[in-house]
Amino acid sequence: MPLILLRRFHEKPAYFIPSEFNQEAIQQLVSTTRLRLEMMSQPDDVTCGPTCLQAVYRFFGDSIDLTDLIAQVRSLETGGTLAALLGQHALTRGYQATLYTCNLRVFDPTWFGWKGSTLAQKLEEQAQAKSDGNLLIATRAYLGFLRRGGAIRSADITRELLANQLRSDRPIITGLSATWLHHSARERMWDEEYDDIRGTSAGHFVVINGYDESRDEFCVLDPLLRVNGGRGGEIHVPTHRLTGAIFLGVLTHDADLLVLKPNRAGN
Repeated sequence: MPLILLRRFHEKPAYFIPSEFNQEAIQQLVSTTRLRLEMMSQPDDVTCGPTCLQAVYRFFGDSIDLTDLIAQVRSLETGGTLAALLGQHALTRGYQATLYTCNLRVFDPTWFGWKGSTLAQKLEEQAQAKSDGNLLIATRAYLGFLRRGGAIRSADITRELLANQLRSDRPIITGLSATWLHHSARERMWDEEYDDIRGTSAGHFVVINGYDESRDEFCVLDPLLRVNGGRGGEIHVPTHRLTGAIFLGVLTHDADLLVLKPNRAGN
């Protein structure tokens, strides 16, 4: 007797379970959440961010040419972009956008819930007190995100936080350490070649699109992994590896989760 699915395929479903069906297999199906996204391969080494953003836009039925999107998203002089800049583009396109951050290079944990000053005021005060050029670039990006209506939350990056977003039909764009995610050699900054001696941790954007509770693994779409048809590849990553990679994104001013929600009135 076939298994009868009663709800949408990417939600945690309610099943009619025939008594003779293997119960272990049923438990694995019930505990799996997976959102269907189509990820393109990034055109070059520095366009992972816009490529991930396009995949999420398309998930919400919002079509945009990747070449146009790359031209519209602000990039850094050194190449690449920041989650806050991706979020700014989404806000101007009519989305609600929330950043969950553990970036201690920019944010002090005591700033969140501060009653005397706003988060923007704290960022501005810090920018005046410190002369780190990369910090100032990141600060301007976060301030622009806030001024356009984005929300920034301090959060422990846990399996519950990630899985709950996915169960709410919200794929997650995250900036992380590709070096830790793939356990690859570090990369030289000047030519992005692997070098375990002279290299440093490499920042990268991916999209988290699923969770398998029975295996405690997340599905991750990586635009750098090329498969047939010019699409990015999907990998399955243990929770501890993924959260570790997100935390270590702080080395490259990442360590953010960007979650979008369509504004049905404007998008």
